[in-house]
Amino acid sequence: MQTDAIIHVHAFGKEIGKLGYDPDQRKSFFQCHPDWLNNPAYSRMFPYIFRRTSPVQVFSQFEGETFRGLPPMIADSLPDTFGNILFREWFETRNESLRKITPLELLTYVSNRGMGALEYQPGKIFHSSDRIDLEEIMEVLQTVLKLKNTTTGDSLNEVALLNVFKIGTSAGGARPKILISEHRENGTIIPGDITSSEAYNHYLVKLCLDENAGYNKEKVEYAYYRIAQRSGIHMMSSKLIADKHFATLRYDRQHGEKQHVLTVSGLTGWDFKKPENSSYENLFRLAIDLDVPHKDIQELYRRMVFNLVFANTDDHLKNHSFMYLPESDSWQLAPAYDLTYPLNALQNYLRVSRALSINNKRANIIVEDILDLAESFSVKNPAGIIHEIQESTSLWVSEANGLEIPKPVIDAIQQSFTYFL
Repeated sequence: MQTDAIIHVHAFGKEIGKLGYDPDQRKSFFQCHPDWLNNPAYSRMFPYIFRRTSPVQVFSQFEGETFRGLPPMIADSLPDTFGNILFREWFETRNESLRKITPLELLTYVSNRGMGALEYQPGKIFHSSDRIDLEEIMEVLQTVLKLKNTTTGDSLNEVALLNVFKIGTSAGGARPKILISEHRENGTIIPGDITSSEAYNHYLVKLCLDENAGYNKEKVEYAYYRIAQRSGIHMMSSKLIADKHFATLRYDRQHGEKQHVLTVSGLTGWDFKKPENSSYENLFRLAIDLDVPHKDIQELYRRMVFNLVFANTDDHLKNHSFMYLPESDSWQLAPAYDLTYPLNALQNYLRVSRALSINNKRANIIVEDILDLAESFSVKNPAGIIHEIQESTSLWVSEANGLEIPKPVIDAIQQSFTYFL
């Protein structure tokens, strides 16, 4: 590996190994650190793809938009759609082009500020402000998302973009979101990259930037969150900020410590944008292979049924994650997230197939399909779970009315619900 093209991967205060990338061949290289290799702990931290071996490992099969030539568990740290918009705008203000930045250099900007427990050194140093103003952040983001169509270049100055860049590039997904920390006692809000202290509640905040779009999607997600919790689905505590921004506690920051969490895509190398491996059957097989507790299998089935009944078609492989428990060197299902109605309820007039198939079907799924899956993976009382989730649809109208979601939106979403029994 070329010494000028290497970064060091860390977790739990220890170096795991060195990572290199060849932009000409579009392949990456990884070599385990001897101390980590010889440590009997953390043996299942990377159960797939990475091998605990001394020789340099070469990864040439992960080229493409999702993994960008990196090992999938490392690519999980890269920004997704929204983060890339911020990167592009910020680099343009510095007269640089994002196309010239290698995936390895992107990781140096992520550094120790990313989701999960993985950190990358050397990292680019930014001087974080002590406090942040959400309204000020929103003004900059609104300008960014317009892609400067109605503004001059000077309006997106480097300082303003840097403040957003530091707290908005690590959270995945396409919707505008930032990472913040809220002091438990005085409520002070600081950027989410400064600390993982137990003195703070650490939130991922999905921002409502366009209040003239007809309705607030963050309120819809909050209603879904409340219903999912009452349906027995495990989620991190969430709330609305200023009655419009959806804030959920981060499951990768708990007890004042970083948690090692990987998406299904990051664990396995299954590209979440491709249909080949995108099935609930594969998701259950992975859970069993990770030897998660059987209660997690039951929980996974409950989440699947919820997505089916409540028309959440955006149930792709990066919207399911597993959490590593270092004290027992084992894995468990991470709390559920991104449970919501993903489409525009006022404009959707086309049938949208769901991301994960069941019995090789992404539409017209029937009760026999989900009952057969339950039998294949020893799910207890599947009919009872289906009935419970269907009963919870009765909560939708009251929850939505309480949040003042417009009636046409309430009706359109309700008409999308599916009933199996």
